[in-house]
Amino acid sequence: MLPLALALALLPAAARAEPLVARYEVNAAGLTVMKVEALLDLDGPNYLVRTRTQMNGMVGFFTRGDQVTSAEGAWRGTEPVPVRYRVNGTWRGDQRVVVMDYTPAGMPVLRAIEPPNTEREPVPAALQAGTIDALSALAKLTRVVTQTRRCDTNARVFDGRRRADYTVQTAGQGVLPAEGGFGGPAIKCVFEGRLVAGRLDDQDAGEARRPQTADIWLGQPLPGRGPLPVRIELTTRWFGTVRAVLVSVEPAGSAPTMAQQRR
Repeated sequence: MLPLALALALLPAAARAEPLVARYEVNAAGLTVMKVEALLDLDGPNYLVRTRTQMNGMVGFFTRGDQVTSAEGAWRGTEPVPVRYRVNGTWRGDQRVVVMDYTPAGMPVLRAIEPPNTEREPVPAALQAGTIDALSALAKLTRVVTQTRRCDTNARVFDGRRRADYTVQTAGQGVLPAEGGFGGPAIKCVFEGRLVAGRLDDQDAGEARRPQTADIWLGQPLPGRGPLPVRIELTTRWFGTVRAVLVSVEPAGSAPTMAQQRR
């Protein structure tokens, strides 16, 4: 589910404008299993992404989850320069906390992590250097698409527990049917994530490093604003095809958001 959670969180802005709020529904086996709301301010010299993810319906009854994740930083062209990364919430009954800052040289500094990272192989400092967080990585993707109309990019990602390499390639363009969410012209991007370090101790090394892939479509639901993720699909072992669809997007000042309420 990692690429999904990552891909759902990000929006770009083509010109200086009010931050946006985008809401997504995640469906599997005919059910809405998750809702994601993203508050995004990606224009100008700095950026902020704050998301709230909630499990939904019967899945939420059996596997409770309510988590707010945020990333802040600055832009250097199309490259994000992260400053801080935060995670706060509950997932599968456990408190989830990550507090991570970055030095001017681009080294992440882990201030706090809960639960303690004792069940994973450690990520050496040499592999952490020059990394960005997952939200900043997807912010980079949307900025690249805004400027080039192509998806081709990559990122070295560290979230406090896992170190992964992300690559995204352009797969073409098409017109998406609405199907409960956005419908219209969109660019198709193919995402691949490969774990480099940080696998669970009881996880098979080959299985842990098997690439995770997802199809991400970026469209333009708001006139005058940049493209943003409107649909994400990936195939899972347990749920078959999981699909996330954009169900609404609006300027942040139009209504209070779940993410703002959990600041």
